[in-house]
Amino acid sequence: MSGASRRGFLLGGAGVAIGAIPGGQAHADPIPPVGHGAHAAHGGGVNGPTFRGTVDHAANGFDPTEILRSFDYGKTSKLPDGRTLREWEIVAVDREIEVAPGVRFPSWTFNGRVPGPTLRCKAGDRLRIRFVNGSAHPHTMHFHGIHPAEMDGVPGVGRGVIEPGGEFVYEFDAEPFGIHLYHCHVGPLAEHIARGLYGTFIIDPPQGRPKADELVMVMNGYNTTFDAQGNQLYAVNGIPFHYMHEPVQVKRGQLVRIYLANILEYDPINSFHLHGNFFDYFPTGTRLEPSEYTDTVVQAQGQRGICELRFPYPGRYMFHAHKSEFADLGWMGFFEVTE
Repeated sequence: MSGASRRGFLLGGAGVAIGAIPGGQAHADPIPPVGHGAHAAHGGGVNGPTFRGTVDHAANGFDPTEILRSFDYGKTSKLPDGRTLREWEIVAVDREIEVAPGVRFPSWTFNGRVPGPTLRCKAGDRLRIRFVNGSAHPHTMHFHGIHPAEMDGVPGVGRGVIEPGGEFVYEFDAEPFGIHLYHCHVGPLAEHIARGLYGTFIIDPPQGRPKADELVMVMNGYNTTFDAQGNQLYAVNGIPFHYMHEPVQVKRGQLVRIYLANILEYDPINSFHLHGNFFDYFPTGTRLEPSEYTDTVVQAQGQRGICELRFPYPGRYMFHAHKSEFADLGWMGFFEVTE
C-alpha cells in the first residue's frame, strides 16, 4: 500500500479502517488530523500530532511512559555454582487495545502489553522463563542470543509450538551481552509479530556500563487492515504520537542511554533521527566502543543497538523516523530537557 493511500485510508476513511478490524469496535470517532495549511490532509507530519487527545492507557493495561524505564530483572536466587538464576513467567494473552483515539486493535501480547516486558540480566546468568499460552492461538518464545537448539522456540525443534492452554520452560545462559529481542516464531510469522508478540531482552556486560538514565524504545507498527501490505500506524513502545503528548523527561548534561530496537513488520527498514544533537551508536550493544557518532541510524527488522548521548542545552528536542510517512502516522516524539 502506498504512502498516500495509507494516510487516506486511515485519516480520510478512519471508520472503514476500524470496521476492518475483526472484533474491533470504536468508542469514539477519530478526529480529523491537525496540520498547517494544505498539509493538514496529510496528517501534519513533523508539524504536530495527527490525533487530538490520547488513548486510555489504564484500559490498555500499559503506559508507554512507564515502559521507557521499566526493566524486569526477574526473581533471583543462587545456583550451587554461585551463579545467579533469574526466573520469569510470561503469559500470552489476546487483548484488544486502543492504538489511537477511537481505533481499537485485537492484539496478541506477552503479559498484556505491547511491547512485552523488557527482561534484563547480566552475562553468564542462568535464565529460566516459564511461558504459559493463555491465547486462543499457538505460540512460542524465540530469544535472540546463544542457546541450545531445543530452547530456540521454533516449530519442529525441541518442544516446538505451545498450543493454547499449554506451557513450557525455556532455560539457557545469558550470552552474549547486548540488546536482543524475543518474539513468537509461529507461522504466519509476520502476523504473530505484527499483532504484538515481541519484546526486548537486555544482557548487561560483566563489568556493567557507565551510570546513565536508561530508556527502552521499541519501534513498531499496526497493520489495521490485516492485508499484510503495509501499516496504517507507526509507534515507539506501542502507542503512536505518545511522546508528543508526554515528552520523554531527561536532565541537561546527564548521560542518556537508549536501547533502540526495530520490530516493525511489513516495511523493510525503520530509522531513528534526533534533532539538535548527536549520539554514539553501539550496534547490537555487543561491543563497548561505538561504531559511529551520528544523529540518524537505520535498522532493518530485528536489528537493534544502543544510543548514548548528553543534552548540552535545555528545551524540547524532536525525535522521529527519518521517513516522513512513518512520522506522519505516529512515529515521532519529543525529549524535554530540564536543568
